[in-house]
Amino acid sequence: MSGAPDTKNGSEVPSGVVREALAVLSLAVARARQALLWESVWPVLVAVLSLAGIFLSLSWAGLWISLPPYGRIAGSVFFALLLIAVLIPTIRIRIPGLREGVTRLDRNNAATHRPATALTDKLATKSEDPMAAALWRAHLARTAEAAKNLRAGMPRPRLALRDPFAFRALILLAVVATYFIADADGTRRVAAAFDWTGALTPRLYRVDAWITPPLYTARAPVLLAGIRHDEAAPGEVAQVSVPAGSILIVRGTNLAALDLVIDGKLQEEPNEKPDATKTGAEKTGIERHFRILEDASITVKGLPVGEAKWSFRAIADQPPTIQLAKDPEIAGRGALHLAYGISDDYGVTAAEAQFERVMPLDPNASSLTPRPLVPAPNFALVLPQARTKSGVGQTTKDLTEHPWAGATVTMTLIARDEGGNEGKSEPRQLTIPQRSFQKPLARVLIEQRRELAFDANARGRVQAALDALMIAPERFTPEANVYLGLRTASTRLRIARTDDDLRGVIDYLWEVAVLIEDGTLSDVERDLRAAENALRQALERNASDEEIKKLMDQLRAALDRYMQALAEQLRNNNNPDLQRPDPNARVVRPQDLKNMLDRIERMAKNGNRQEAQRLLDQLQSLMENLQKNRRAGPQQNQENPLDRLGRMIQEQQRLRDRTFRQGQDNRRQQQQGEGQKKNGQNQMGQLKQGQGDLRQQLEKMLEQLRKRQQQNGPNQDGPGNDSADALDKAEQAMRDAENQLGQGDADGAADSQGRALSQLRRGAQAMADAMQQRGPGDGPGDPEGPEAEEADRTDPLGRPVRSREFGDDFTVKVPDEIDAQRARRVLEELRRRLSEPTRPQLELDYLDRLLRDY
Repeated sequence: MSGAPDTKNGSEVPSGVVREALAVLSLAVARARQALLWESVWPVLVAVLSLAGIFLSLSWAGLWISLPPYGRIAGSVFFALLLIAVLIPTIRIRIPGLREGVTRLDRNNAATHRPATALTDKLATKSEDPMAAALWRAHLARTAEAAKNLRAGMPRPRLALRDPFAFRALILLAVVATYFIADADGTRRVAAAFDWTGALTPRLYRVDAWITPPLYTARAPVLLAGIRHDEAAPGEVAQVSVPAGSILIVRGTNLAALDLVIDGKLQEEPNEKPDATKTGAEKTGIERHFRILEDASITVKGLPVGEAKWSFRAIADQPPTIQLAKDPEIAGRGALHLAYGISDDYGVTAAEAQFERVMPLDPNASSLTPRPLVPAPNFALVLPQARTKSGVGQTTKDLTEHPWAGATVTMTLIARDEGGNEGKSEPRQLTIPQRSFQKPLARVLIEQRRELAFDANARGRVQAALDALMIAPERFTPEANVYLGLRTASTRLRIARTDDDLRGVIDYLWEVAVLIEDGTLSDVERDLRAAENALRQALERNASDEEIKKLMDQLRAALDRYMQALAEQLRNNNNPDLQRPDPNARVVRPQDLKNMLDRIERMAKNGNRQEAQRLLDQLQSLMENLQKNRRAGPQQNQENPLDRLGRMIQEQQRLRDRTFRQGQDNRRQQQQGEGQKKNGQNQMGQLKQGQGDLRQQLEKMLEQLRKRQQQNGPNQDGPGNDSADALDKAEQAMRDAENQLGQGDADGAADSQGRALSQLRRGAQAMADAMQQRGPGDGPGDPEGPEAEEADRTDPLGRPVRSREFGDDFTVKVPDEIDAQRARRVLEELRRRLSEPTRPQLELDYLDRLLRDY
């Protein structure tokens, strides 16, 4: 069959329109033949894809891993037969010819006279009749115009006739759903259909399981009863108690898949050894990891020898506990000393002290929200061991230079374990220790520094205070350097633009106050303290011997500069009492300090870091005593209790006057508005707080008097008889006044305060009479007398000294050189063994932990 008219019968060659129509017709015929081929192939292809979808959905649903080997063989053979049956219709598929393509074009188009077939026809006769030729050409031209619009159309495989219920859509939905159910286990579940090991050949397999507790628990792994090919499965195993967060590892050897049924909360973890699932299952097996979060169980199914079920009881990690072992104390130069008890089931790894400021009740305070410039002085606490399960720790932190020093805060101790749990102590209200400044100008600068640190909005008040301090400098600040410091601080505060600028002013105010108080000695004292802290931190982190030697040299140099500055200050001081040595004072020679530094360095080099830290603490205590004696003078060792009682009487009188006036104001304001009533309640709260603070001072004083009376003996007369009875009654009256102020009864509180004031005066009179009867030198404020002489029988480090009357005192245990050398030899042997790579890795890890924890 030709695609163009035949010209051998005498007719002319077709025109260009006919040739163009023939080209379009040839493309349309080709597309029609392709559509016919697709209509024959597509039903078979859909059947094959549907069968594959059914196979995948069943595989991903876990059919094969739950069947025994013979069941897998039967299922595989069944699907193979179905595949053959589906592929049988492909035998009848053939490529459509030209006539089928032309017929499809005429059938799919609505044009009359079948233009595709007519265009391919040829003239039946060979007549030379020009009329017949003209008619033929006209017929071809008209047919060519109609053939230009012929289209093959889209294939119509008519799947709806073969699948009227659209099961193919359900199969697609099942494939998508089971794919997400199988997740990463999909490939292994499909491969399980062809795992016929055990049916054709004997299979040597085993399933092992064990539990690895978290490292911080220091508990050994737990091995569970496994499954072997030649033994019956253990069935349900007794419940195992493990720490929460433990890792359960299930490993199958010579198995292509593991059918695990989980009951409870087991979180599957990624396998740390992915190669175990990438290589052949028969050689490497399968390994799956699960994290045990709560009580749960897991069952292994699908094995010929039976099932195994393991149950777990998750023991939750309890949060650590931390509490103060005793009240916070002030140590040395105003450092805060904390003693606290810590406990945890697996060990505390970190602890810290957090502070929160207690806002005072000030009716004249600004309405603006305070904007603090300096954060709270939170600091880390020292643990008794690296991982403390139970123990008492102590931490001494010097916060005297911090802007929060002197503020009333709420302290909370926080302990944390490696499991992320956190325990808190009961909040404790205290006042952060601050440095005692003797000169009024220095004290004022420290107060303004604290106010600016707590609220950046207070810069206006601080600016006014600094300007007021510079009034009449020739009278109040005759020293040029002091006046220059005040002027510089005022100028820096005035031009400050950012919070960092204001923080710079806060630091500068501290420097000016210390310069006013100590002069040039403060610089060398700061260097000495920095050198001590650097050496202490190096000892705590087990620094190298080279670093320890370098820090020791820096400490020696700083100590020499401090002693030289101290001697120069004493020479320049005009006070003859300070220049004349106290006959009762303990003398510290430069050789004593040198020997102590040498012992610290020797102990650190020998590996006895704890003894070195103890000696460093003694050195710090010695320097603090030197500084305290320098500031106080030889005759100001401690305050007389009678003077303290006199100040309490004055404070109680002021509180009583304020309470009386507040009672009058309350009676006048009974008919006034709510705002006035709230103001009165605030005033009563301040009075109650003041009364409570005064009562606590009296309680501490009574406790000291009772301790002194016990030391003197029960038959000795002292301030603990008549005066103590009167002070007890005063304390009870103060407690009554505090309760009445809390209830808003100002009149009743004033009466109770009057009784407290009367008892305070009676107790002071009894104490003065008792001190007068004992004579000078025996008072509670004097360090003289035989008891004080006994207490002074110590060296500058606070240790007992040799005595001709009582002999040597051996209460202080000092390690001898033999112990230190033995410790050093042990450390050298441990380091030598650690440097040998041929030793087992387990031993090397153990040696590394020993040296790291030392």
